[in-house]
Amino acid sequence: MTPRKPPAQKSLHLRILSDVQDNIISGLWRPGFRIPFETEMAKTYGCSRMTVNKALTQLTRSGLLERHRKSGTFVKAPQSLSAALEITDIKKEVEDTGQRYGCRLLSDTQRLPTQLDHTRLGTKRVGAIRAIICLHTAKAVPFCLEQRLVNLDAVPEIEAEVFTKDAPGTWLLQAVPWNAAEHQILASAATQEVAQALEIARGEACLVVERKTQNERGVVTWARLSYPGTQHRLFARFTPASG
Repeated sequence: MTPRKPPAQKSLHLRILSDVQDNIISGLWRPGFRIPFETEMAKTYGCSRMTVNKALTQLTRSGLLERHRKSGTFVKAPQSLSAALEITDIKKEVEDTGQRYGCRLLSDTQRLPTQLDHTRLGTKRVGAIRAIICLHTAKAVPFCLEQRLVNLDAVPEIEAEVFTKDAPGTWLLQAVPWNAAEHQILASAATQEVAQALEIARGEACLVVERKTQNERGVVTWARLSYPGTQHRLFARFTPASG
């Protein structure tokens, strides 16, 4: 029995899917690029607008495109690949997605640690701390909320730093050596503070990374990094342990 050929419209639908995917994967259409309007694509492919709409809807559901009423359809920025088992620079995370990075301080205070601070730092042998909250953005859109405690006994040089050039995490990675770290990943519902900063609904799922580093002087810093859960995923590459 001779196999039935697929309907012409289905083949055209798959061709549109393939062409759009190739343009995105090749880098011809970069994140933020507005693709041709449905009417333009229908004319190019010699098909109905409904056929184009079906293909673009499928690509939107798969996360390659995002559609905005009136303004059109755009190539969606790839989900960030937050390293699961290493300390990464958030600026690099953003720039790796091809987007413009930004950061602004929301609060910055120097004070004595509270009981909660001692718990987060994992020690009571801490004098003054610097408590910093900053918002990292990608293309001016909230990307990550960073809540950080820095032990001034371990990092006295940070006391004079004003962070006009680099974010606190970036500065620490470049200026302060560390020899041990703790790292945990969890899902958490956004508190009012986190939701307001990330411009998401209170209670919405967030991907949270908590990190603590230390050196010969003691605990250096504790940081809690909150990402909108619908926009991020964790990634790590590793090999089997020997033996």
